[in-house]
Amino acid sequence: MRYELVIFDNDGVLVDSEPLSNTLLAGYLTELGHPTSYEDSLRDYMGAALHRVHDLVLERSGERLPADFDDVFHARVFAAFERELQPVPGVVEVLEKLVAEGVPYCVASSGSHERIRVGHRTTGLDRWFGQGRVFSSEDVGRGKPAPDLFLYAAERMGVAPEKCVVIEDSPLGVQAAVAAGMDVYGFTAMTPAERLKDADGLFGDMRELAGLLG
Repeated sequence: MRYELVIFDNDGVLVDSEPLSNTLLAGYLTELGHPTSYEDSLRDYMGAALHRVHDLVLERSGERLPADFDDVFHARVFAAFERELQPVPGVVEVLEKLVAEGVPYCVASSGSHERIRVGHRTTGLDRWFGQGRVFSSEDVGRGKPAPDLFLYAAERMGVAPEKCVVIEDSPLGVQAAVAAGMDVYGFTAMTPAERLKDADGLFGDMRELAGLLG
């Protein structure tokens, strides 16, 4: 395999959480008086840390979201995860191949550490992502599309950026990987290919990834 580190996004790449979380986010924003459709949420917030939601709502409406917005939203998301969350089909096979070939990997997510842990525990992916393999936007000053999170993950894993590849499903994540000087493959299961056009390659089925990585 030509890469020394594979960096996975989490939501939509490892765990099939984007439909759940964006449905809940759209509903909660609408409930608070900021009408948002599921499609709006995917377009504006998919792949972003929650501070982007606060920033865009303030910019568009002049109103701040409630102080407990993050806590309430996370509680709703975690409850939905416990009921319904599944791993992305084919991702376990990819992880098995990486382990068999001795290729280091990690996750670098806009979500909080707690969100990542809950999702991995619920889906059984926690056995693949132990301590030292999980990085969150909480660990850095700026989330995606800034490159900080991917650069931090590479530094902690001891691999130069140019020897890393990122697996992403959001335009913000692709932008961050490009800015970090890393190759990036765009997963188009939920995102139209044209929105990931800056990626080095595109694939629509996780089972295709091992072949792309060489």
